[in-house]
Amino acid sequence: MKAGAQGEARRVAFVLSAAQAVLGSAGPICFALGALAGHLMLGPDKSLATAPLTGYSVGLAVGALPAAWVIRKLGHRDGFLSGAGISAVGGLIAAIALFHMSFWGFTFGLSIVGFGNAFVQQFRFAAADSAPPEFKARAISLVLAGGIITAVLGPQTVIYTHDLLAPVPFAGSFVAIAVLAVVGGAILFLLPARSAVKAHEAVKDAGRPLLQIVMQPRYAVALVCAVGSYSMMTFVMTGAPLAMVGCGFSSDEATLGISWHVMAMFGPSFFTGRLIHRFGAPAVVTCGFALLVGCSAVALSGIALWQFWTALILLGLGWNFAFIGATSMVAAAYHPEEKGRAQGFHDFVLFSTVAFASLMSGAVYNAWGWEMLAAIVLPVTGLCLLLLGAQRLADARKPS
Repeated sequence: MKAGAQGEARRVAFVLSAAQAVLGSAGPICFALGALAGHLMLGPDKSLATAPLTGYSVGLAVGALPAAWVIRKLGHRDGFLSGAGISAVGGLIAAIALFHMSFWGFTFGLSIVGFGNAFVQQFRFAAADSAPPEFKARAISLVLAGGIITAVLGPQTVIYTHDLLAPVPFAGSFVAIAVLAVVGGAILFLLPARSAVKAHEAVKDAGRPLLQIVMQPRYAVALVCAVGSYSMMTFVMTGAPLAMVGCGFSSDEATLGISWHVMAMFGPSFFTGRLIHRFGAPAVVTCGFALLVGCSAVALSGIALWQFWTALILLGLGWNFAFIGATSMVAAAYHPEEKGRAQGFHDFVLFSTVAFASLMSGAVYNAWGWEMLAAIVLPVTGLCLLLLGAQRLADARKPS
């Protein structure tokens, strides 16, 4: 019975991983081109160049709770299909806005893409919900492993489609988001139908109040670590293409930097779950934040292309360990009947902070440059490590 449950959980995780690979490509497309497109459409003051990416992150934040609600009502398959459709609409709106040189229309289009991708963010929780306890961390990491394909598919889509609808730059890449949404939707049809999703349907909307859940020290520390790792990743990644182009490198070189970064974000996912199972989530999160410190150190050491790319690779690796580890800690801090509210609140706080980080990235880069972007990682990482250490010390003092 146990082997059968794990086999079914593995199958669901692989389907979600494949869908993640395709639907998740919208993110790298937006991050590779969002700020550059915004930069082209603005006048002399470029401080709002990253506002379209803020729109994307705002869409993720605003969509977190509705996505959790829709998935709870419709089931995993139909809920995720709804998200794919929303992403397709957003990509088309962004492309139309580029034709009309509408900066705020483009920002709105990216916010719709982000809203659709809020459903993709639920893939990792869906995999955990369908898995027995001993397989949850591996299920999460298997889903995120689909990002390895995303790391190639998203940037390569940009390279081959950004001039597809010339003379309007980048419009072809946002039309491609709609095409990817259709392909991802076809993959999602392989998920079990609503009646077969036992973990999703077997529990009622009961359990502890949300405030009681989030006031648990373990949940709170895990949330802070997830927010800290994801927001710093977004903060640096959003400004990196602007910084690389500003230092004289081409947009294709900047896009390849994002490709290496996304590959580093998801590449370790094949074994991150095993590391969590062996050493524990807090140890893996600590390792992730150490890598983020390394990212900051490399970025502050110079502005050669290899330094940009190395910093972005370390940024991706650090995010992988810190964020997957923190997600595992969050998933262990609530009961099955509480997952809707616990997961929705987690993603709402997470992507609200990420939206703020992406907006501030452009402002900070415009005012103080790339070095300040890299330096801000250090105090945020230090705070997360301090809280994580305090929580581990508290756990060690509890009687067994």
